[in-house]
Amino acid sequence: MTTSRSEALYARAQAIIPGGVNSPVRAFRGVGGAPRFIARGEGSRIYDVDGNAYIDYVGSWGPLLLGHRPPKVIEAVRQALDEGTSFGAPTEREVALAELISKTVPSMEMVRLVNSGTEATMSALRLARGFTGRDLTVKFEGCYHGHVDSLLVKAGSGMATLGIADTAGVPRSFAETTIALPFNSVAAVEKAFAAHGSEIAAVIVEPVAGNMGCVPPAPGFLEALRQLTSRYGALLIFDEVMTGFRVGLGGAQQRFGIRPDLTTVGKIVGGGLPLAAYGGRADIMKKIAPAGPVYQAGTLSGNPLAVAAGLAALQHLADHPEVYELLEARSAQLTAWVPPGVTINRVGSMFTFFFADQPVTDWESAKRCDTWRFAKFFHFLLERGSYLAPSQFEAGFVSAAHSEEDIQATVQAAREFFA
Repeated sequence: MTTSRSEALYARAQAIIPGGVNSPVRAFRGVGGAPRFIARGEGSRIYDVDGNAYIDYVGSWGPLLLGHRPPKVIEAVRQALDEGTSFGAPTEREVALAELISKTVPSMEMVRLVNSGTEATMSALRLARGFTGRDLTVKFEGCYHGHVDSLLVKAGSGMATLGIADTAGVPRSFAETTIALPFNSVAAVEKAFAAHGSEIAAVIVEPVAGNMGCVPPAPGFLEALRQLTSRYGALLIFDEVMTGFRVGLGGAQQRFGIRPDLTTVGKIVGGGLPLAAYGGRADIMKKIAPAGPVYQAGTLSGNPLAVAAGLAALQHLADHPEVYELLEARSAQLTAWVPPGVTINRVGSMFTFFFADQPVTDWESAKRCDTWRFAKFFHFLLERGSYLAPSQFEAGFVSAAHSEEDIQATVQAAREFFA
């Protein structure tokens, strides 16, 4: 497998783009080597600039639930492009998308469209503080909620890959508004509320962690968060940027039967284009400007192309719930064989191969993984045509475009590595 063009492009990029990439984990720092520069995608595969094909388990880091270039989404974008790229004024499709999100995720009684998951979580937190009149936020170690200043505390994901605990550039006063607790520890949350209950505006959580690898909630954990926040008058925010529309049409909250006060969604909601949203109880959402005093705005929010793509993707999922049965079957096939010395976590079509011989339930157990051996595994599969996330601390994703043959090819390559 030749990668000369990718290597040349990476050298060129490093001279003009910090680290040669526009998002850190793309740099392959966690696994070594030069990243592949991608030329195109189709179905379950991506093709690099050297002409190599890979079965893709990154899926643009989660958005491509239907695979690359699904016809309905592509056609919807083409139609929208004929009408214009941006207006800075309301459009009918924005209303239709907000209505569909609310219908699909009933806790999102009102919805505001934004451009990225970071915008969504930043806005939801500001709203929670404005609604409650409190300043503190509870988050969980290893959970990543975008590059929001106050949440870049033990934030997992790319920071974990690069060995950065708490980022430079965040004033201490910002970080001090965040209480970081162990994921899946009800006792730690109870203790935090006992000490600071009247000051906590919100608890924000990935209901299935995806940014220290895929880590499911322990039985009773999400239920305890719901009970404690209600008892102390704080808001419960589900960050479903990754899990929304992936682990079920109604997201993790549907799968686990928990109704949060606020929800953030991204990735799949944009059908592969930059779009995200936050929403929740109507009485809370009515505090957002221009209806209320909590300000949030965005020039490109509700961009016509992104809205068209998101509407087409979500409508297809709503019309074809059998997609989720297919995703469960393919994902179960991929993760059925557990290699020696590896723990596999999976929720729906999210998964991670943890190079650890003990269960991975939180950040402390995740960071004990053998990252060197994972890097060897990553490159072994890459050379044989299967593309995983280039970090031990990222989730992988199966799409509806993956065939049984795709899965079998990846499993066979994995078996060869461990033979």
